[in-house]
Amino acid sequence: MTSVYAQRRARLAAQLGDGGIAIIPTAAERGRNRDNSYLFRHDSYFYYLTGFTEPHACLVLKADGSSTLFCQPKDLEREIWDGYRLGPQAAVATLGMSEAFSWDEIDQRLPRLLENQATVWWPFATHEGWAARVEGWLGSVRARTRAGALCPSQQGDVCTLLDEMRLIKDAHELAIMRRAGQISARAHIRAMQRSARMLRAGQDCREYHLDAELLHEFRQGGAEGVAYDSIVAAGPNACVLHYRADKAPVRSGDLVLIDAGCELEGYASDITRTFPADGRFTGPQRALYDLVLESQKAAIAATKAGNRFNDPHDATVAVLAQGMLDVGLLDKAKYGNAQDVIAQRAYFQFYMHRTGHWLGMDVHDCGSYVEMSELAHSSTRTDPLSGEVITRPSRILRPGMVTTIEPGIYVRPAPGVPEQFHHIGIRIEDDAVVTETGCELITRDVPVEAAEIEALMR
Repeated sequence: MTSVYAQRRARLAAQLGDGGIAIIPTAAERGRNRDNSYLFRHDSYFYYLTGFTEPHACLVLKADGSSTLFCQPKDLEREIWDGYRLGPQAAVATLGMSEAFSWDEIDQRLPRLLENQATVWWPFATHEGWAARVEGWLGSVRARTRAGALCPSQQGDVCTLLDEMRLIKDAHELAIMRRAGQISARAHIRAMQRSARMLRAGQDCREYHLDAELLHEFRQGGAEGVAYDSIVAAGPNACVLHYRADKAPVRSGDLVLIDAGCELEGYASDITRTFPADGRFTGPQRALYDLVLESQKAAIAATKAGNRFNDPHDATVAVLAQGMLDVGLLDKAKYGNAQDVIAQRAYFQFYMHRTGHWLGMDVHDCGSYVEMSELAHSSTRTDPLSGEVITRPSRILRPGMVTTIEPGIYVRPAPGVPEQFHHIGIRIEDDAVVTETGCELITRDVPVEAAEIEALMR
């Protein structure tokens, strides 16, 4: 049976063109301090094509479908210290490669693989130092031109091909992402319940206590770890978009915003829930929470095949603009109606990010947000905040794309902002698979309705 990775390699090879050859390295190991390294995480493009997680590896793929893997050689002494290595000999059968060689031979063998090829594809601006390595290998080929060798005359960014492939998830990927969503949902539930339990018992609850619950459930569920640094933000910290879990106290009467997801078999999940620390929303908190949830529901309804990537964001902004006026967050006498709020981008004071992003192997996954077939329709508009902006046609949503849907409201104290809303930060985020008729939310095992959250925390 042909593996899913071999099928992907065949699809990529078919796009390389006559005489095309692609070089895709994995990530480099990174030192943390002294003789200690950060936990190694493979390069997503490389893993997408190989399923191989060891460092010091590189895939070379030709248009004829032949594949060469460079990987660490077997070394029993080093394996005592660093763990098992697959080795070149086993890699051929295990990974379905045409051939495999030791990583130590890459500089010797790659120029020969490049000889007589027309175009070399590699990931531009992705791996530090690789531009120089490719130039060095090409230089070695040029040095043999008098012996009859032909040097590739063109270079291409292999990411442009792989981005389009990775943007549409296959059944194998979606199955993993659904499981990742379930694990992450359980983790959010644990954190909610821990918060309420500690506060009811009069204990000193801190952001790191809730972070610990997330990490426990991720690993308990079989995930490798976090897909990104978890955001556990209590009280005013929820108004800091990229806050990291720290040691701030979690107090009764405050909201807690948790943005966290696990990585499972190389795929990310991404969930945000905002909940009352003690299990009960106050009136102002509930008013803004219900508004954000209503805007998310509008975005979910707009997430379906045939719509544009921007449509969910526009639907969110329409609901938020009207709601900010209705609850008094924005002054109707000053800003007029919702259309005026949108035209002036007055909502931007409280909602300053997009409503979603692609999700996959990377939490901010690859793939263009522009419909590439419609670039001729680009235009220039004057943005009231940032000046001139080039507006390009938004991507048409297609089945198998996965996007987050994550509206929010963040209220910092400022002149004219009603005091009862100060320091309230709310975001609600779910992961959605685009389908023909709508979208499948794969992270709804954790409640989202305010009443259901309160019931869970009781």
